[in-house]
Amino acid sequence: MALKTSGANPKRFHKSQLKFYIFLIPFAIFMLLPIVFIINHAFKPLDELYAFPPRFFVYKPTFDNFTNLFELANASGIPMSRYVLNSVIVTVSVVFLSVFISTLAGYVLSKKNFKGKFTIFEINNAALMFVPIAVIIPRFLTVSYLGIEDTFFAHILPLLAMPVGLFLLKQFIDQIPDSLIEAAVIDGASEFKIYLKIILPLIKPAIATAAILAFQLVWNNLETSILFTTSENMRTLAFFMNTLVANTNVVVGQGMAAVASLIMFIPNLILFVILQSMVMNTMSHSGLK
Repeated sequence: MALKTSGANPKRFHKSQLKFYIFLIPFAIFMLLPIVFIINHAFKPLDELYAFPPRFFVYKPTFDNFTNLFELANASGIPMSRYVLNSVIVTVSVVFLSVFISTLAGYVLSKKNFKGKFTIFEINNAALMFVPIAVIIPRFLTVSYLGIEDTFFAHILPLLAMPVGLFLLKQFIDQIPDSLIEAAVIDGASEFKIYLKIILPLIKPAIATAAILAFQLVWNNLETSILFTTSENMRTLAFFMNTLVANTNVVVGQGMAAVASLIMFIPNLILFVILQSMVMNTMSHSGLK
């Protein structure tokens, strides 16, 4: 309160804040450059795509790249809507289930005492160091053993484990006072009711962050479509966009590749813009006690 009354942290703009704007605005512009480039690149005609030196901004925007991409998609054997539907089903399922599992595990690891608790959490932390390619063979053997190839389960099951999401959620749940849970237990609340009514409402920022991470993981995933499915009608939009561009003329394909990148990027951007305040809140608290 003393800071606000003294003017050190004014509620409205003050000339003393100019030094912060001078420092932060150039960084903000620099961070926006990749987004601006992706958008401009999708609207470039062929002569600008291959211009040398490369042009950052489009001079003569055109929709030809979009037209070529959708015409090629319509000419394929399976409609593009099928790939979109597959991606939506898989993405929604993975995001919901991975967040549900991670919140349950985070609650248990944070607030319950049992033998091996810290060992299990350290194993999860160690899993953060593994790149996806290192676990391709175990995932393939698991999917093959379960006999779920060419099903939605082949897309969903390998992506449910999300160590970084569990780490963030557990660290966030650590900040919830034990007294709240003890009071709920005295009032006769069950474990699941405590989880549903106390834990989840208090960790909404961390849930939003975990949801974004899960969305990015599954929306752009090619591994499950390449390794675990053989039927074209069971593959996702990311796989479709990748192969559609790769199998076309190299010159024309560059424009369609730019459009495909934009189409795959937009949902990530929209989701982050909607939930970015919660993401920032999670990052500022996840490592603090």
